[in-house]
Formats: sequence, C-alpha cells, structure tokens
Amino acid sequence: MKFSERKRDVAIVGVGSTRFGEHWDKSLKDLIAEAGFKAATEAGIRGKDVELIVGGNMSGGMFVGQEHIAALVADTMGLQPTPSIRVEAACASGSLALEMGFLAVASGMYDVVLVGGVEKMTDVYTSGATTALAGAMDLEWEAYFGLTFPGIFALIAQRYMYEYGLTREQLALVAVKNHDHGFYNPLAQFRKKITVEDVLDSTLVADPLRLLDCSPITDGAATMVLVPAEKAHQYTDTPIIISGIAQASDTLSLFNRKSLCTVNATIEAGKQAFSQAKISHKDVDLVEVHDCFTIAEILALEDLGFCKKGEAAKLYEEGEVWVGGSLPVNTDGGLKSAGHPIGATGIKQVIEIVHQLRGESPEPVQVKGAEIGVAHNLGGSGATVVVTVLKRGD
Repeated sequence: MKFSERKRDVAIVGVGSTRFGEHWDKSLKDLIAEAGFKAATEAGIRGKDVELIVGGNMSGGMFVGQEHIAALVADTMGLQPTPSIRVEAACASGSLALEMGFLAVASGMYDVVLVGGVEKMTDVYTSGATTALAGAMDLEWEAYFGLTFPGIFALIAQRYMYEYGLTREQLALVAVKNHDHGFYNPLAQFRKKITVEDVLDSTLVADPLRLLDCSPITDGAATMVLVPAEKAHQYTDTPIIISGIAQASDTLSLFNRKSLCTVNATIEAGKQAFSQAKISHKDVDLVEVHDCFTIAEILALEDLGFCKKGEAAKLYEEGEVWVGGSLPVNTDGGLKSAGHPIGATGIKQVIEIVHQLRGESPEPVQVKGAEIGVAHNLGGSGATVVVTVLKRGD
C-alpha cells in the first residue's frame, strides 16, 4: 500500500515508557507490563479494545533466553487471544513495529493497535551483549574477524575527520549537548551534565571514540496506542498524527558501501517521509536522531538534509542544536544520555516527540510552540533506517 493510497490517517493517543537503565529487579515481563499499561491507561482503553499488538525486539533469545516474544507480550498483558507480532530490525526494531502498526490502522483492518519495543540487556556480561549485538552486522565478513560496533563507528569517524576536518572537540559537543538535555529527563539512564574535557578524558574505546561517545547497555520498554485519526478525540484531547513514515535499506556490511560518511538508507527514508508529510526542513521544530555513537548523530543530521555534508559541526559550535536553537536535537538526551534498550529505542524517540508536541516536556527542554517533529531510527550501521514525521493534531 502506497502512503498516498492509505484509507485513513493514524493518530497516537496514548504513550508509556519505563525508566531506561539497569533494572536488576525487573524482568522482561515486568518492563513490558509497566510500559504497556501506562500507554493503555493514558489512552483510556481496556484489554478487549486492543485488536492487534506489534512489538519490536532485537534479541530476547541471546539477552534473556526468551524467544516467542510476541506471545509473551500478549500473555503478560492478559490480551489473549489478540493477535500479536514481533518484528526485528536490529536497533530499528521499535520504529519498524510502529510502521507495521501504522499500516494496520491506515489500511482499515484494525482500529486499536498497541505497538511497542523492549530489550533487557543487562542480564548478561558485556561480552555476551557484544556477541548479541554483533548479529546486527555482517557476521561472516565483519564480526567473524573481530569487528564490533564501536569499531565500525570508529572507522566512520576516522574517515569523516579525514574528509571533512571534524575535530575531536567538535565531536565531543554531541555528547555534551545530549547530556545537557538528558539531565532534565526523569526517565533517562544518565542524568548528569558533562563537559568536552570529560569526554576527551574518558576511556578510549576505539580510536577516536571514547566511553562518553558511546551509548550504554540498557534495559527498558516503551509503548503507544494507535487509532484512526478520525476517532482520536474519543481517547485524547491532544492526538498526534503520524503524517509520514518510511523505511529504507542499505548494505549490511560497511565495506560494500560507496562512502563511509553517508548512510544512504537515511537519505532515502528521509525523502520519502518528508514527501508523505508534505513538509520541508524549515517546517521541522525538533528532531530525534539515532546517536548510538556521537558520529552517528552528525551523519544523521546531514543525511536527513538539515545541513550539507561536512557542515553539521557548525550547528554544535553555534548552539543551534540545543533547545532554544534553530534545530533542537534529541531533547530527551538521545540514546547517549537517555539510554539505548535496542528494541525500545525507536518507540522512545517518538514518545519524546509526542510529549514535545503536546507541550508536556520539562520546561528547560520544552520546545516552545512545537508542531512538527521528526524521528530517525537506525538499525546496525545503517542497513535499516526508519524516519517518522509527526504533527500536532487539531
């Protein structure tokens, strides 16, 4: 179904999220239940109202030994015999679940769809998490030879610095800005402001990336309720409309790409989502982009078209990407400060934009008068990208 051929518009009428962090006292089921019931309560729906469940999860099997996640979600929330689907697209699993839920409502097949994402990553040692995450890259030609995701993004950063003159201090500003914003997020994993010197003095992980350039290992879940836009006011006074959503693919392996400094899937998904929403870049009030590593945020802003290639660093030096600037980015702290529970991240990004468009974010990071927001969720090193455009409803 082409976006232009959809039968109806789709609205988000309820959202819910756990705190992101190390939840030693909570199971995968606990996280699912907490986020799911928050969203359902906010939308004022009951179990019998839910017609379909779509959940994003990257690797429940390797992190907690649990497969058959779709059935687990329905069971945990007492939603049997509601159909339940699990989708996987590495770090973009959550936003892909949102896209599938969107299509289910837009097609006219379902009226109330619960979409979400979850990951419980801290029940294994760091080495176990590294092995699980390696499944998001080309296992045969990358992971087999010892490449890790910090290594992949370090290669990207090295090349970008060579081609465009990005300095180590400029790159550190990405982390500084996200921690500035995340400080005000009550659900963030790391609510602590940092300096450029903190980033440069942190442990070297993969040159030039240091510990404070990297998103953490995180537990968490996030959920939302989708309904037809024409029925949204039955559930909320502040519906948020999904006015564009698109997914694009690129090569799984980094070495097969034409450039290390460009994610083609971001370019393509961004163009499609903006076209569907009938907006231009100047219409956008805030952006949530996938900052799994600081260099990833730089690439995302350029590949989405908010600035030319090689010019993103200027936005950080001039303060334009902080709240109060011309393009606030990752107002909840992004993956870097808020945390990165793989399957939940894409949903979390959209929830932040929902709060912003409703005017519900903490005052220091509330974008005044925000009407349009864009979320960018990247899977692996960019083999999957989903871009979502959201507008404040009437």
